[in-house]
Amino acid sequence: MRYSWNEMRDRAQAFVAEWADASDEKRESQTFWNEFFEIFGIRRRSVARFEAQVEKLDATRGYIDLFWPGRLLVEQKSAGRSLAEAAAQAETYFDALRESDRPRFLLLSDFQQFELRDLDEGEDWRFPLTALAENIERFAFIVGAEVRRFRDQDPVNVDASELVGAIYRQLDQSGYVGDHLHTLMVRLVFCLFADNTGIFERDLFLNLIDERTREDGSDVGGWLCQLFDALNTPEDQRQTILDDDLARFPHVNGDLFDGAVPPPAFNRGLREALLDAVRFDWSRISPAIFGALFQSVMDRGERRRAGAHYTTEQNILKVIEPLFLDELRSEFERIKARARGRGRTRDLRRLQQRLAALTVLDPACGCGNFLIIAYREMRELEIEILKELYPANRRTATLDVAQLSLVNVEHFYGIELLEFPAKIAETALWMMDYLMNRRLGRDFGQWFARIPLRASPHITCADALEIDWNDVLPARQCSYVVGNPPFGGFVHREQSRQAQASQRLRELGALGTRLDYVAAWFLKAGDYFRGRGARIAFVATNSITQGEQVPQLWPALFDRHGLEIIFAHRTFAWGSEAPGSAHVDVIVVGMANRGAFDGRRLLFADDSGAGMTTAVDVDAISPYLVDASALHDRRIVVRRARSRADDLPTPQVGTKPVDGGHYILDAAAREALLANEPQAELYVRPYIGSREFIHNESRWILHAPSIPPDQIRRMPAVQERVRAVGAYRSRQAGALGRSLADDPRRFHVDVAPVGEYLVIPETSSETRSYVPIGWVSHPTVPSNALVVIEDAPLWLFALLTSRMHMAWLAHIGGRLTSRFRYSTGMVYNTFPLPDRPRDRLERLAPHADAVLNARAGFPDESLANLYDPDLMPADLRDAHRQLDRVVDRLYRRRRFASDRERAEHLLGMYEAMIAPLPANGAQRARRRR
Repeated sequence: MRYSWNEMRDRAQAFVAEWADASDEKRESQTFWNEFFEIFGIRRRSVARFEAQVEKLDATRGYIDLFWPGRLLVEQKSAGRSLAEAAAQAETYFDALRESDRPRFLLLSDFQQFELRDLDEGEDWRFPLTALAENIERFAFIVGAEVRRFRDQDPVNVDASELVGAIYRQLDQSGYVGDHLHTLMVRLVFCLFADNTGIFERDLFLNLIDERTREDGSDVGGWLCQLFDALNTPEDQRQTILDDDLARFPHVNGDLFDGAVPPPAFNRGLREALLDAVRFDWSRISPAIFGALFQSVMDRGERRRAGAHYTTEQNILKVIEPLFLDELRSEFERIKARARGRGRTRDLRRLQQRLAALTVLDPACGCGNFLIIAYREMRELEIEILKELYPANRRTATLDVAQLSLVNVEHFYGIELLEFPAKIAETALWMMDYLMNRRLGRDFGQWFARIPLRASPHITCADALEIDWNDVLPARQCSYVVGNPPFGGFVHREQSRQAQASQRLRELGALGTRLDYVAAWFLKAGDYFRGRGARIAFVATNSITQGEQVPQLWPALFDRHGLEIIFAHRTFAWGSEAPGSAHVDVIVVGMANRGAFDGRRLLFADDSGAGMTTAVDVDAISPYLVDASALHDRRIVVRRARSRADDLPTPQVGTKPVDGGHYILDAAAREALLANEPQAELYVRPYIGSREFIHNESRWILHAPSIPPDQIRRMPAVQERVRAVGAYRSRQAGALGRSLADDPRRFHVDVAPVGEYLVIPETSSETRSYVPIGWVSHPTVPSNALVVIEDAPLWLFALLTSRMHMAWLAHIGGRLTSRFRYSTGMVYNTFPLPDRPRDRLERLAPHADAVLNARAGFPDESLANLYDPDLMPADLRDAHRQLDRVVDRLYRRRRFASDRERAEHLLGMYEAMIAPLPANGAQRARRRR
């Protein structure tokens, strides 16, 4: 993509203004469409031609106004002419074209109105010229991107999970807890579902609870236990005197009702909660909601410790569609489009058999949502195949629908640490199997249900990092590994989890252990499949594609495990159906053995600003989730550097007192200290970190290293603070605390520049277009939350505050939660300088002055306000834009379209910087770029 979506919207607005009064087809049409393509950074003549001649079916000649073979056909009319006439012409031309040239899109226009038709999807969009910017993503096909929509499920599922959650919480609070509660809830959920979906006679369970139990709830538990026993017993083995209402329930089997649970005590309120759930219409509910159910009843702290974040159906499809469903569906469509015959029937049967042979493993399956949705999608595709094999006009009375389906839940495997979600996963897969059987039967006019349950999914309750996955499913029999493993950053993990993860990461080849917990699943999946052609796709935190985690994780995946990235979904906001769901930024990464995958490599992004996902074909994907096609080594990662190879000023971290809070003072503490010790004022200095610098907030530090010992003896309040620091350090474990305790006036790091110095906040909001950096003067002391550069020239300020440097920080630097985290070793020391003489860099100084002067026009405003993306003053924004243009030109003549393109260019420069290619190789790389 030549430009970002935001830039294309801006260019579209300019186009609208330019062509607001266009009306004449003959005089203005070609210029109109040339400039239309320029919105996207595309030269029209490179892809499409005007007045393309075509021989129509009536043997007369016609001329298509604008034709892009296989992609787009445009019919243009003068303003006010009927677009219906244009549509008729376009359809005539379409029919006359060769099959290979027929476009997917028809575009009709009279300058002031557009009508775009997607012939593959059967969708039409109509909008005026003035709404072009709001509809610009509709034209993603022009820039080689594909608009994708991942459907989500009905929000009614949330209501269902809350009803069941209410029962769970009341039972839990009453003391009915643990495994017994979990087993009871799984069985209740099955009964609720069965009562509305044909497993039971409709409302059989409702009538049992409503009509046969007492209103005070005292006998509900007993009736439930009798019911569970009946469901577990074949009809011909039940007592002949069994209650008639219980005898009407079918035998379910499948171990779901095997084993007794103690009768739970119910009261009036709990019985009413159960009746509320039973009266709910469960026929619309997807079994995939049970992950949300589990999250709704799970303690928030427990969820965080377990890394339990349950996945929406929409996000599951972002994983499994590009991993394997898209390929299977495309194959089906290719076969379906062929003329009926023996070869077509043979290939349809082979595709069904291929589907039936596939196996899926989710090694962190939770409540089984990935397995449930994957099974549903495969069954839906199988049903479509069966409809082609047995069309309605060829079905016979001898056709037995029960023999048609080959895809079965027995080919779906999961590993889950906790017993409750493992039971839910198994039950939910059974429910989905039942629903798909019912749908198959309905489509073929027969009743089809696998009750009693016989086929069973394989859900293993175990710690996936401790067991051998081959014991669950041998790798040679596994087709796909998918899932949403636990997240949990290093510092948030319990000590036992840290130790476990660190040990596994080392065993699996990681080059460091301060990795997100999810990294262990990537490595174990790679080890599981080593040398085999299966595929892997996980949801993960975006932290594993940023900062120091990249060189610790990805070389092991690439080199030791022989994997490559085959698709990736760049950062998007997490979503869940359950209350209290996680609010994190995540990615999706799909991988396969290097050289074993020959399909499309796709980069997905949700950054269009219109709630749409776009997919772009690339030759290779970097672990930073950018296009690596131009790199010589497409697996390159940026490693922390202790220093730069050039003569740029050396940064240092700010002051770190290690004082237990006794030297650092807020306004009240400062005032109290100076009231007792006025002579201490000379040594109490302003003290700023990232927050104070950006938000104009005040803090102070008692700069103990600069106080002469004889002065301290005259200030008892200061002496008291020095002694308190000594006591605090003595209590700290480790050599650092003991060594500093011997001299409590000494700081662990003491940086107090005498003159003016440049500071870079260590953390800054990701919503800002620029990290606010600037100069600070003595006597202010910088904290260790600032990167300090003494004697920094103006041109360096300009370079570090440019979009080019911001792109490097955003893509290569790490994050603290979602905020930018600046690191000297990962960002400053690795940032490639333009290959220009130093005097060219010094020409940036006037542009640095322009930015600083624009800031100076608002002396009372904080940098937080000045760099607020919605409130940034126009002259400051313009100064930055001018600076960005000049800096970009230092790196290359052609304009950069986006920060992603800047990062891709810088990665190529970094590669050349650390491992220069031979001259001919470098020339080839430059030509590719």
